[in-house]
Amino acid sequence: MRITGGRAKGRRLTAFKGLDIRPTSDLVREAIFDLIGQDWQDAEVLDLYAGTGSLGIEALSRGASRAVFIDLSRKALDIANKNLEICGFRDSGFTVKADLSRGLPKKPFLEKRRVDLVFVDPPYEKGLALALLVDDLAIREILAKDAIVVVETRKSEILPETAGPLRLIKSRTYGDTRVHVFKREGDR
Repeated sequence: MRITGGRAKGRRLTAFKGLDIRPTSDLVREAIFDLIGQDWQDAEVLDLYAGTGSLGIEALSRGASRAVFIDLSRKALDIANKNLEICGFRDSGFTVKADLSRGLPKKPFLEKRRVDLVFVDPPYEKGLALALLVDDLAIREILAKDAIVVVETRKSEILPETAGPLRLIKSRTYGDTRVHVFKREGDR
């Protein structure tokens, strides 16, 4: 696994060994940034079900100012921290251990800032992406005006066209993965 664009392009990331984790492939990560744009200058990023942290680190490489990585697995967060170090983003990335199947944590760091870009890459076919979209991201006051939410699912999973202020603007399939891109619409 390598960073596919920006300042850290080409840096090799540490991957999981022997865990039941499905990191986003280089090809799909590159395709995601082709869909949402390459320049994320000064963006605030939230990487949910972060795993290795590759999606949030890609955003940092493309100019994001800060990324918060949330995962339940301590081993995943240790690897995300190692990857932040490898890419030179240790001061811009923050890891949080939380069970996202219960929703977003009620933490001050999520309430004080507005998030411009969110990645949601939960285990496939468990309804977790839909629950986060509808029950948390759509109703919590954390998304900036025109925020983008990128959701990865198995290609057979279909998400709604709207979830509160979020509207599906793009959906593409890459192998067994479907990438859904939502945009927040509103007056914030």
